[in-house]
Amino acid sequence: MKNNLQKFILTGLVSVLMTIFPVLLNAQNSGVPMIGPIRLEFILFALTLVGVAVFHRHTMYVALAGLFAVIVFKLIFDPGMHFGEHFLGGGGHEGEWRILLNLMGLLFGFGILAKHFEESNIPDILPKFLPDDWKGGLVLLFLIMILSSFLDNIAAAMIGGTIAMVVYKGKVHLGFLAAIVAASNAGGAGSVVGDTTTTLMWIDGVSPLWVFPAFIASLAAFLVFGIFGAIQQDKYQRILKDPEKKATVDKVKIFIVALILAGAILTNYFLDFPALGVWIAILIGTLFSKTPWYEMKNSWKGTIFLMALVTTASLMPVEELPPASWQSAFILGFVSAVFDNIPLTKLCLDQGGYDWGVLAYSVGFGGSMIWFGSSAGVALSNMYPEAKNTVNYIKNGWHVIVAYVLGFFVMLGIHGWQPHAPHKSDEPQNKETGYILPKDEETIKSLIFN
Repeated sequence: MKNNLQKFILTGLVSVLMTIFPVLLNAQNSGVPMIGPIRLEFILFALTLVGVAVFHRHTMYVALAGLFAVIVFKLIFDPGMHFGEHFLGGGGHEGEWRILLNLMGLLFGFGILAKHFEESNIPDILPKFLPDDWKGGLVLLFLIMILSSFLDNIAAAMIGGTIAMVVYKGKVHLGFLAAIVAASNAGGAGSVVGDTTTTLMWIDGVSPLWVFPAFIASLAAFLVFGIFGAIQQDKYQRILKDPEKKATVDKVKIFIVALILAGAILTNYFLDFPALGVWIAILIGTLFSKTPWYEMKNSWKGTIFLMALVTTASLMPVEELPPASWQSAFILGFVSAVFDNIPLTKLCLDQGGYDWGVLAYSVGFGGSMIWFGSSAGVALSNMYPEAKNTVNYIKNGWHVIVAYVLGFFVMLGIHGWQPHAPHKSDEPQNKETGYILPKDEETIKSLIFN
């Protein structure tokens, strides 16, 4: 009780200080306070991220303090901000409610899914089919990447983390955890049903074929983080050679897992609401087997943390980006490690002129470089709290950063930078590929076909 009271007081003090901070810096009543060209909202968000990195044992409280500070700041200095429209929609804007509700439902739901999978006994049997040495970890990471190409990356990371927990006796190296996050994000980068960012592109009118080349970068990156992560794990704790006990697959549990996955995919495809399908399947599953509801208790802090961080990011006034180029796409990969990639993706869609395959890899895989840079990392940190130490995560998961850079330039060398015309405009473009047509090519086509 005393500790909770201390945390509450600390949260309140930090919130007040962060709110008063801009007033002390700029007492003028001439618009939103700024430090040079940077609006104070970004400073508050940056302080929140620093707080998450430093106080990794209290990330939920830090994120809530940052959200509170930004909301109060907006109320005081940005009267043009309409919170009701921002969250609930209006004026042609859907609002953030769908993304936030989906995220909360998936985080809680996939925690239950992961427990069902663990209780199916498949993780106990799996070591029999994985190589005994470091290649066992490599194969496991590859399976996670394949799984995430047609399933949400949160589920892929949670399932991978569950298997790792069993086959490595609970001793999972932090570098291997970073590799699991990277594998789950790499698999979704080239698939419009494998990641929220690519799904957002698909909903906005980007063809699934346009993001598919991102797999070039993902495979190149896998050769780095996969090999180094697997070797790290093998030196730390070798995979079990054989199951310690004979286990029988629980077919009912497997059916429930399959039902949850199918529900997520179907409702994601037809309704853009995968969380709905997940929870319908979970409730149906209660008719056949006992549901591990206690998993929600184990994951509520991580869920609130991510919800607070994503909500804060959505309040940032990101109104423009540098002109679309491979250089800006490359930089956005690092930005997505600390900034929610959903509003970044939406902004790029509104701006247009990107090669969507390159961008899908950047914003999708880039979040793997820091544990809170992607929802998969946050979800996995609920299972492995040691991952919340940002400094140690980067130190042990250095290969993910190297993999991002290598994968990006391998893709650039093979696929090149082929920018698409704004897909909602009338600019000349190839109808099949979406690539911008040179003026001379457009002239030639008009002469031939007209």
